[in-house]
Formats: sequence, C-alpha cells, structure tokens
Amino acid sequence: MPKTMAADITGLIHAWNAGQPDALNRLVEAAYPELHRIAQRYFQAERPSHTLQCTALIHEAYLRLVRAPQKDWKDRAHFFAFAARLMRGILVDYARARLADKRGGGCPTLSLAETDPASPAPDVDILDLDTALEELEALDSFQSRVVELRYFAGLSTAAAAEVLDVSESTVKREWILAKTWIRRRLLEENRRP
Repeated sequence: MPKTMAADITGLIHAWNAGQPDALNRLVEAAYPELHRIAQRYFQAERPSHTLQCTALIHEAYLRLVRAPQKDWKDRAHFFAFAARLMRGILVDYARARLADKRGGGCPTLSLAETDPASPAPDVDILDLDTALEELEALDSFQSRVVELRYFAGLSTAAAAEVLDVSESTVKREWILAKTWIRRRLLEENRRP
C-alpha cells in the first residue's frame, strides 16, 4: 500500500475515533481494496460454489464495524487486524449455521500454510481452525495474535511487529512456532475417528 494511502487511512481512522460521522464511510471506501484482499485470502481454498462471496463478507464486516464498541485503533494495521478478525468470526458463524442446517454436512475449508514448504498444506475446516486458534490463545495469546495478523490480516512481518510493538525477529519466531502448533493440532483432529 502506498505511504500516502496508508496515511490517509490512518487519518480517517483518527477522524472516526474523534466522532466525525462521515469518516467511517470514507474510511471503508479508502480501505476497500485492502479489505477485499483480506476477504480473498479467506476464500483462496473455498469451493467455487460457496454461497458467501468476498463482497458479502466485506459488507457484513462493515455492518459489524459500525456496531463495534471499540473504535480506538492506533493506525491502519490495527484497523485491518480488527477487520480480519471480524471476517473470521463471520465465516465461523456461517460455517456453524451451515453445519447445523446440514446436520454435519461439509463446512468451508481453508488452506493453512505450514512451516515446511516441501510438504503439502492440509485443507482444514474453518471450525477446526477456529477451535485451534482459541486453544492457542488460551496457551499463548501472543502467538494467537501473530497468527491473526500474519495469516488472516495478511500483514507483513514488519507491519505485525509494529502493531505488536516487538521486533521483527520476535514475530518471525512466534509465527513459525504458532504455525507448527496449529498444524499439529489440526493433524491430530483429522486423525481422530
């Protein structure tokens, strides 16, 4: 993202935090391409006939942003991390509803990249991934936050380090550890009868 656009988004976030009523609409308009990219990351491994599309996911995230009680994001990275978490929650809600409707039918899958690029990444059920992330958050909330920022929000190592106020090497280390833990947890889940 060009620096001027990032600065504009940060300025709009501050305007919204200050209570300017039209700032949210201008913010979403300016941030839409990045929000669309985040939504596309969620749908990379989805089946082509998935009934929920990127645009619908963004619009639902917008509705939840409007209703969000916390609006004190520091900058664009915090905003996009929050938006990514909202999108994840929407997809989890959608998968749970679909599962309930089908009484155990197929749920959407996401592909989680693993630490060893030579091995194929498993397809994972979004509900299993959400459960694994909740377990990781209980064990190590910092690693869980790194996963949200790197995987779901698509932030670079440098941007995630800035949001978390740590060094890039810390983010790299925790990212590898978190991916390894999640992959093992998901493989254990897939082996259960």
